[in-house]
Amino acid sequence: MMKFDLGDTVAVLDDAISGVIVGFKNQEITIETTTGFLMNFHEKELVKIQNNAELSGFFASKSVAEVLKEKESAKKNHFKKEKKSKRDDFVLEVDLHIEKLVPSFRGMSNYDILTLQTETAKRQLDFAIKNRFPKVVLIHGVGEGVLKSELDFLLGRYENITFQDANYQKYGLGATEVYFHQNKK
Repeated sequence: MMKFDLGDTVAVLDDAISGVIVGFKNQEITIETTTGFLMNFHEKELVKIQNNAELSGFFASKSVAEVLKEKESAKKNHFKKEKKSKRDDFVLEVDLHIEKLVPSFRGMSNYDILTLQTETAKRQLDFAIKNRFPKVVLIHGVGEGVLKSELDFLLGRYENITFQDANYQKYGLGATEVYFHQNKK
């Protein structure tokens, strides 16, 4: 164990606090911080500092000139970063639940609802192809599987796409992820 004396300059190991020892009580050492507060610490939490130059040696082992020289040499070995457009990060999510598509679906038959949902899906898929989105997520819900089977039939009519169940953690069982295989411009 390190031996501390009154008047020693110390720093706290896991905190940005330093100060001078002003007292001892049992296993605790009282220090007056550089901001003028009295604080108690266990001796295992403190490290003795001989002078401020030694403390700055912990944090600044290189001169400013050396750091600048290092930065200049690092610029020479730069790598070209592939640019990604915001469109590559964007995922078009189309919620096909009928309550999301119309303000009120009272009076609509099941056939009308299904037709509106599939036409919305087709319109959004065409939009995504036209605007060269890499993928679309169609949120259809679980239900009895009628809309999902209609979407599978619709997606089967498109060329250069693949589709699969969407990420379970994010969408649950009720979503299909559609990938477009298009030539990049």
